[in-house]
Amino acid sequence: MSDRHYSKDDMLQETARIGWPELEPHFARGVVIRVAGELDLVEVATCFANDDRAAVQDWIEAGQVGPLDTATAKDWRRREAELWGVVVAPWVVVQERNN
Repeated sequence: MSDRHYSKDDMLQETARIGWPELEPHFARGVVIRVAGELDLVEVATCFANDDRAAVQDWIEAGQVGPLDTATAKDWRRREAELWGVVVAPWVVVQERNN
């Protein structure tokens, strides 16, 4: 584990749009983490990067963060959903953007 502390600005610079075709191989490997729309993707990614287990656990328990399920993956592929993601190795943290 690195001693580096990541800021929200660090994570914001790493955040980008990602289409399902680019995301699908990561989903197949089981490393895609879905973030609920009401959360700040950058904040969640920052907590993952900084190993803030308490915050991440709270979101998991609330059902707001967790592994991408197959039904959602199929829905995103079918609708060609607009997704935003950030790599926080080994995870790809992703959120569907609502317009």
